[in-house]
Amino acid sequence: MKPRILVLYFTQTGQLRHIIDNILQDIRDKVELEYAAIEPVTPYPFPWKAIPFFDTMPETVQHIPIEMKPLPDHIMNGQYDLVIFGWQPWFLNPSLPITSFLQSPSAKVLSGKNVITVIGARNMWLHAQEKVKMYLEQLNARLVANIALVDTNTNIISTLTVIRWSFTGRKEAKGLLPAAGVQEKDIQLAQRYGTPIYTHLTEHKLEQLHQELMMIGSVKLNPGLVLLEQRGIKNFRYWSKYIREKGGPGDPARAGRVKQFKNLLIVAIFILSPITALAAAIQLQIKKKSLLKDVAYFKGLKYEKGRI
Repeated sequence: MKPRILVLYFTQTGQLRHIIDNILQDIRDKVELEYAAIEPVTPYPFPWKAIPFFDTMPETVQHIPIEMKPLPDHIMNGQYDLVIFGWQPWFLNPSLPITSFLQSPSAKVLSGKNVITVIGARNMWLHAQEKVKMYLEQLNARLVANIALVDTNTNIISTLTVIRWSFTGRKEAKGLLPAAGVQEKDIQLAQRYGTPIYTHLTEHKLEQLHQELMMIGSVKLNPGLVLLEQRGIKNFRYWSKYIREKGGPGDPARAGRVKQFKNLLIVAIFILSPITALAAAIQLQIKKKSLLKDVAYFKGLKYEKGRI
């Protein structure tokens, strides 16, 4: 009997589905696959308008759920040997549809299951993955591996391309800017993860899978990102509370604070980011030993509350 794999994912652009399809390319004939898209009752627009996009930040950071479509009964009642859970970060947290799903009745489909998380991100995903680990632990799911694909361009370049993509829908390279998102060559290389997944699944050795995947590049982590995320998440938490003091999503009373946040974030990325990166590089040398321990932790699967 072929192993049964459930693929659960949320995507607006299709990139995450593309990543997952490549991961499974070499084994799709050897397994039974079922796909289930995670969908909000009210879909988010794509491309976005700037203010509605930044207006999602407070609820994303505070994990205040939106209404989600339930998974079909045949998915909820299915028996699966493995779940591929595909997600992406928003504002250093899992996207709001993902945290909403993980707090919904449909998340019970993960209970008792072996789970591989697959991340498609610009560059920062550590704090967000910690939150996913937390939810999986609460659901009694077993995280057996993580695969993180990121945009490997510089921070400024990746910011410019993701802004262009998010607000105009243009992903392709143009002028001096490369294509947005995870590089296509890296997405194609994700095909190499499929066979180890199948082998460890069929040989009942999933506890060894993550280490083998890391040996072939499933998780790469710049120590400086630990410091940058530690600083960034504090600011997002402050602004999320500050904005919500003026009301809930779409409330005109909070529009002014949303605009303030948008403007300050742009300044932080394009003006303060190089200064912050330099400070992080200095701190990296001072705290190198402890940061290397942090890197080892964040590359792994264990969940410890409050690590970032």
